[in-house]
Amino acid sequence: MENSQEIKEVKEVKVQTKEWANPTPAGLVALAAVCFCFFGQLTGLYNAKESLPLLGCWLIGGFLVQVIVGLLDLKSGNLPGGNTFLFFSAFFMFVNGLEMFYKYKGIMDGAPLDTRVDGYAWIALTAVLLLWTPAFLKTFSLLSCIILAVDVALPFKTLLNLGVLPADMIPVAKYIAGIALLVAGIFAVYLSAALVVNGTFGKEIYPIIKPKKK
Repeated sequence: MENSQEIKEVKEVKVQTKEWANPTPAGLVALAAVCFCFFGQLTGLYNAKESLPLLGCWLIGGFLVQVIVGLLDLKSGNLPGGNTFLFFSAFFMFVNGLEMFYKYKGIMDGAPLDTRVDGYAWIALTAVLLLWTPAFLKTFSLLSCIILAVDVALPFKTLLNLGVLPADMIPVAKYIAGIALLVAGIFAVYLSAALVVNGTFGKEIYPIIKPKKK
């Protein structure tokens, strides 16, 4: 009788301490939404100035998702993924989102804003992601493709913010950055779906690149 009670207690403890599910799909959805938004902005598919407050709202929403995903990834021991989601949530999402409101207000009030300061921050953020990229290439996967696409976009985004490009190069830089972010967004949508659906069914429904150790 005592053994049965002990077994029951052990089972209850196991249920209570069950690990959380993988939060990465939600983080990828937030990334994809923002990538698609910036694709539209950079390629001129919608009015960049008039849409600033709305874009800011989407970025703040992405922050809420990614900060949670980053913390849970770190808790599970995912060093590169957790840290990347964490600084993406803070700087690419939250700070960028807040700035959209300030920039819009500055435009409406006619107050000049020297946005080149953003470029200097983006130098650091771009350098960090480029230097961290090998950690995502150790086991090549769709996530690696997302990181590589963002790696292409960020240097151009940095140069645009710094305001150092010749006038005739600005449309080219915007187009390259926009297309790279579109590619990252498409991969992020697909990978998020594969992780959720394949994980739910316990088998490969949506085919994905099998990670291969280098």
